[in-house]
Order: sequence, then C-alpha cells, then structure tokens
Amino acid sequence: MASLRPLIPLLLAAGILLAGNGMQGTLIALRGADEGFSPAAIGLMGTAYFAGFLIGCFSVPRLLRRVGHIRTFASLAALASAGTLLLVLAIDPLVWVAVRLLTGICFAGLFTVMESWINAAASNTDRARVLAVYRIVDIVAVTGSQYLIPVFGVDGFTVFAVMAIMITLSLVPVSAGDRSNPQPPEAFRLDLAAVWRISPLAAMGCVAIGMTNGAFRLIGPVYAQEIGLTTAEIATFISAGIIGGAVMQYPLGAWSDRHGRRGVLLVSTTLAMAAALAILFLAGDRPWSNFLAVFFFGAFAMPLYSLSAAHANDHAGKGEFVQVAAGLMFFYSIGAIVGPTAASWLMERFGPSALFAFSAAVYAGFIALTLYRMGVRPSVPAERRRRFIALLRTSPVFARLARRGARERP
Repeated sequence: MASLRPLIPLLLAAGILLAGNGMQGTLIALRGADEGFSPAAIGLMGTAYFAGFLIGCFSVPRLLRRVGHIRTFASLAALASAGTLLLVLAIDPLVWVAVRLLTGICFAGLFTVMESWINAAASNTDRARVLAVYRIVDIVAVTGSQYLIPVFGVDGFTVFAVMAIMITLSLVPVSAGDRSNPQPPEAFRLDLAAVWRISPLAAMGCVAIGMTNGAFRLIGPVYAQEIGLTTAEIATFISAGIIGGAVMQYPLGAWSDRHGRRGVLLVSTTLAMAAALAILFLAGDRPWSNFLAVFFFGAFAMPLYSLSAAHANDHAGKGEFVQVAAGLMFFYSIGAIVGPTAASWLMERFGPSALFAFSAAVYAGFIALTLYRMGVRPSVPAERRRRFIALLRTSPVFARLARRGARERP
C-alpha cells in the first residue's frame, strides 16, 4: 500500500495519543468506583465524553479550516493533556463530568483530523486496509496502556501524569515530522443530511457501534469488577476484547476491499452478536471463560466502525472526506451517549450481564437494517458512478436525447 508510507508520522502520533485516551477511559471507571461514585455517575461521565464529541463535530472542523490539520491537532492535544491533570487535582463527580465533556470535544477533533487525513491519502482499492492499519495502531496502543494501570495503580497522581505525558508526546511526530497533511476544506458546514444521503447504512451503523463499543469501553471495566475480577484481570478482560479487534481488523478490511463492504459488515455483526450471547449465557464469573468470549466479541465488534467508514467514504467525493469523518463521528457520538447510560441503568437493575444482553439486542437491529439496505441500493462507489455517467454522456443515444429535449423546451 503506497498510500500508507506518508502517513507513518501520523500513525505514530495516533498510537501515543490513543494509548493515553484508552488508558483514561478504563481509569475513570476504576478510580471512580474506588472513590464511591455510582455506576450511574460513571455512565454519566461516558455520556459527557460523547456529548463533547457532538459539540466537537460541529465546532472543530471550522478550526481545522482556519489553521489546518497540524495546528488543530496540536491545540486539541494540549487541551486534552491539561484536562487529564485536572482530573486528579479535583476528584469530584461534577468536575469529572465537565472534564470528560472537554476531553470529548478535543478527541472528536483529533479523530476528525486523523481520519480525514487518512481517507484523503487512501483510494477505494485499499481504503479499508489503510483504515484497518490505523485501527490496529489504536487497538495495540490501547491494549498496551491497560497494563500501565496495575503497574502504577489507580490511586495517587502518578498514573494521571503518565497519561498527560503520553498525550503531550503525540504532538512531536505530527509537528516535527509530517509534510503529507491535506489541504483544509475551503468551506465547511456539517451537513448531516448530506452524510446520510452518502450512506444511510454507515450512518446508522455508527450509531449502533457507538452504543455497543462505547458501552463496552466505558462500562466494561465495571462489569468485570462486579463479577469479581481483580485489577490485573480487569485489564486483561478489556485487553482481550481489544486484541481480538486487532487480530481481525486487517483480514476483514482486506475481505471488504475485494468482496464488498456490506456483506462483510453483515457477517461481522452476526458473529459479534453471537459472542455477546456467549458472554451472557456461558461465561458466568469465570475469568478465562470471559477472556475467551470477549476476545471473539472484540474480534468482530471492533472492526465495525472501520468497515462502516470505508463504505461511506467509497461513496464520497474528493472534497467530502472531512464532512464524512465529522458526520460519522457525530452519528457515533449519538450512539455512544445513549449506550453507556442505557447499559449502566440496565446493569443496576438486572446485574452485570445486562451489558452484553444490551449489545446483542443492538446488533440484532443492525443486522436487520443491513439486510434491508442490501435489498434497496446496490453498492456502487461515487468514482464508479461518475465514470459511468461520463461514459453515458458521450454516447450517441444521450446526444440524441439531449437534442430532442432542447427542441422541446419553449
């Protein structure tokens, strides 16, 4: 993949940045539980994070247009680092909700910068594989960072300082080493209707994936704690799901590049639902049963966002990559606001296994939607449609119809 080489500094920065952010998501749940915060309060922090995503989807692309990709990345990473330190300086649920809101705004912008940058460099023939490499970097970084939590512990200042250092260091490769950043869009207005028209399936897929992956990443540590796992086992539980996603990102992406996105989306969603049901009915409170089941859950749940994004960008025009990245992030945020809140409420009422019953129900709905969309619209990417229309316009039949229409006009 020739389009991958210019993105190496960006991918390096993404790995450092996402390690710090992934570590923070788990730490919020564990430290909050130790401080006596209720599961509902921890779920509200997840909701605030993704509410920040919604705000960032509207506001940050305008900043990107004014100052470009690199300076937008640097500004938002600095704010996210400062917010991380504020978490340990003021241990209070309301302060943490406010900080998570700010962090969500920052990471919505950071993800928009990175994903629009990547999609501008990729082509339809290798887009899913390039996005899969980006997701593998994300997954490996987040997985490795989980094990820093038992090393430094959830108490005290040190673990928060480590997270702030990691987020700050992500500035170095982007600021000093990269010259491949695309031109910022000349004008920007987040047009959700336009993103929906490009791909309704990708938009609804991001809502569903936000609900399930958001709940797993933010409430999964609470599930593991409530079934009796130790701190190290909780890190292993979360890491097993993330490692599963890393293993299957590239194979599923390559399969979709060759054989179509929606069929792969359908298969992956079905297997993710089956894994969620296995955790619900078979794993119980046995650590290794949970580790194995959540590995398969992550293997097919984690790649769903990349597959949905690749499907949408296949149908996007050249100037629409920032629009699509921000729009899909918005739809993901809608799901991720609802998901952790709904899952935490269900867990309080029905017990920890309700987390995966919730995920299985959402996947069942997305499977039905995918089957419906496969019957409504054949998958024809935008570039192929434009070539077909251009070829049609050069045909003698089109020329005769155009002349006849001109004669009939008053």
